[in-house]
Amino acid sequence: AIRKIGYYTAEMADFSNGWKEFLTIHVEDETIVSVEYNARNASGFIKSWDMAYMRRMNAAKGTYPNYYTRAYARQVVEKQSGENIDIVAGASKSGDNFRLMIAAAVDMARQGKNEVAVVQP
Repeated sequence: AIRKIGYYTAEMADFSNGWKEFLTIHVEDETIVSVEYNARNASGFIKSWDMAYMRRMNAAKGTYPNYYTRAYARQVVEKQSGENIDIVAGASKSGDNFRLMIAAAVDMARQGKNEVAVVQP
């Protein structure tokens, strides 16, 4: 169980295709109550705000950031774990990164460490 109340963040070490993925978990009463997962570009613009990108990705992959980021986050809250996350078709690279980041964030929460965990792909 995670006993440390607070917010814990992990991010990928590098940008990929112009985006750096990150997530934050919120822990209360030994429970992950929310997960915020997204990506930002070098100027800080959030990937899920990019409507043109959403349309291109949805046409090509059948999914888009606003969908898959929430799908991955919802699974963690439901399962209270980042293990055995179902990968969303068309967003497998992000799913792999999400698995690495959620494991790092949960580890930080268990230790009660508030610095950002930087994850290598």
